[in-house]
Amino acid sequence: MAKVADVHEVALGMPHVTVWQKEKTKRPVYQVGGKSFVFFRNPRPDAFDPDTGERYDDVIVIWVESEEEKLALVSDGSNPFFTTPHFNGHPSVLVRASQLGKLTKQELTEVIQDAWLCRASPRRAKTWLEEHRLS
Repeated sequence: MAKVADVHEVALGMPHVTVWQKEKTKRPVYQVGGKSFVFFRNPRPDAFDPDTGERYDDVIVIWVESEEEKLALVSDGSNPFFTTPHFNGHPSVLVRASQLGKLTKQELTEVIQDAWLCRASPRRAKTWLEEHRLS
């Protein structure tokens, strides 16, 4: 079962990663080459509990390579990824930290590695793939 600590571990384990934190909220934003690939989002009006109307305070945004990848993740009922109208046309998926246990650590790792790959420079992505994936 994946945990919030796994998000931090995997994101920090990727090369050339910097962490930026919003001054007020201290919510981390993981970046490669100045581009975000995972960040912990502030509570926003578009992600809320349908029963209480309370805004989710544990939403994590993870970049994806394409709209097709996004649709595959959010339409698969076996995982906790979702989106909101605010993210229409944006290559990312949302997941609540409280729902990470629905994923294995390996599944979460793959999604975060893919997020890094789609935001890293082509040279960095190619180098990482050559070092970590055998053809």
